[in-house]
Amino acid sequence: MTDPESLTPVKPAESELLVVTGMSGAGRSTAANALEDHGWYVVENLPPLMLSTLTDLVARMPHSIPKLAVVIDVRSKELFADIKVALEGLLAAGVNYRVLFLDADDPVLVRRFEQGRRPHPLQGDGSILDGIATEREVLKELKHNSDLVVDTTQLNVHALATAVTELFSDSGPILLRLNVMSFGFKYGLPVDANFVADVRFIPNPHWVPALRPHTGLDAPVRDYVLAAEGAAEFVNRYVHALVPVLNGYRRENKHYATIAVGCTGGKHRSVAVTEEIAQRLAQLPGIEVASHHRDLGRE
Repeated sequence: MTDPESLTPVKPAESELLVVTGMSGAGRSTAANALEDHGWYVVENLPPLMLSTLTDLVARMPHSIPKLAVVIDVRSKELFADIKVALEGLLAAGVNYRVLFLDADDPVLVRRFEQGRRPHPLQGDGSILDGIATEREVLKELKHNSDLVVDTTQLNVHALATAVTELFSDSGPILLRLNVMSFGFKYGLPVDANFVADVRFIPNPHWVPALRPHTGLDAPVRDYVLAAEGAAEFVNRYVHALVPVLNGYRRENKHYATIAVGCTGGKHRSVAVTEEIAQRLAQLPGIEVASHHRDLGRE
């Protein structure tokens, strides 16, 4: 089997078509999710004879779908038998494509099916091993002719996603995208927050008449909030504490996270601190940060 770390991805200059296939239980869905996270347009469970039709449609709008990944499985031997004809048709039409084949050792595949409590699509009245043996025979020629073969025996879902990302990314592993959000506790906690910080320990600008009409986006409020005792120390320590967490997210192929910062009404303190935290996090490598203010403008 081919070690994914030793594979060197070939990046055609034209629009890319990637056919993702392989043994059931070897990780096609994980690979599809990783590709989709990195901007590929993914079509799953496509009957092979529809490959040329889909490719024709994409060819008419190459700028809209520059990278297309098609996941084909073996749930129907009859349909899968058409894949050779379909791929030959793509070659005849001058379509540039690659085939990624995912494989794993039989005992690992058996264990994955047993853990998922589902039968192998080709086992019929036999055992899971019977289904695997039938599938290997059906896929033998396709595996031999594939451009890339990745053995997932020793890869968990996170490691496989990382391998696929590195193989088919123009810029290496994808960014960790963070959403830093301000909110007001009186309007309720954000339901999608991975972390919640409470900055109600900072004196409230609402009680300063000259600051009350302004928001945390305005310089007078921002300066007042960040100059308060403990505010700067909190921001520094909070960002520092997040660094190992964010590094762990990347290792585990978690690509999105929301950090929520709350004060009473979501107008002054949380807004100013959110902007400061977002600015600090944006300086870290491999991280893309956006900020928004859920309750700003609410009375």
